[in-house]
Amino acid sequence: MPRAEAGSAPPGPASEFVLEVRGVTKRYFKPDGSVMAEALRGVDIAIRRGEYVAVMGASGSGKSTLMNVLGCLDRPTRGDYFLDGRNVARLDDEELSRYRGRTIGFVFQAFNLIPELTVEENVEVPLFYQQVSLRERRVRADEALDLVGLKDRLGHRPRELSGGQQQRVAIARALVTRPVLLMADEPTGNLDSTTGRQILEVFDSLNGQGMTIVVVTHDDGVAARTRRIVRLKDGLVEFDRATGAGRA
Repeated sequence: MPRAEAGSAPPGPASEFVLEVRGVTKRYFKPDGSVMAEALRGVDIAIRRGEYVAVMGASGSGKSTLMNVLGCLDRPTRGDYFLDGRNVARLDDEELSRYRGRTIGFVFQAFNLIPELTVEENVEVPLFYQQVSLRERRVRADEALDLVGLKDRLGHRPRELSGGQQQRVAIARALVTRPVLLMADEPTGNLDSTTGRQILEVFDSLNGQGMTIVVVTHDDGVAARTRRIVRLKDGLVEFDRATGAGRA
């Protein structure tokens, strides 16, 4: 076995984790250097491959900050964050951006689709920025759209789709890079209850196929479909427990 690089996760049991945060704090500072807020105050979380986890908490609990740290959109003030075996807290901005693009797929409340592009072209966008060939982009976009049940909508534009279909396109776009982790921030927030359930069924199916999913939500119904809930309070983990839900 090759020697682990500096900043990589230790060998052995740790390899079962897609992500692991150790003693992570996040402070925001005033212009004079004094602490304005301490959003995270020493968080420890480990998520294994194939888990489906909900992150919950009231406004001001730190859940949005944790989402940004886990998604490599922000850096912890202190602590370590191992993502797929690499300590991303120690990467420079360029390395972090490239690594994030390869390892994490994001789904947000807003669909953020480009109206002028077709469904397939929207899904291909992340691969375009990774300089993947057109032929490979098309193959992988078709595969991702098939996973979310939209293979018959390839030539359509976002305005021709329902809200639920647009969110499926956004999920396919998140999957097209073949990430090790899918992160969703209130993914059903803009949808009616029936359509929201359909989107959650897509997440259930993806998790059933082995995808690791972390969803940030305030909705107890959404959280109940996951297999584990991590609730934050005042920048700390208040509780971390299994839901009892299983794969279909």
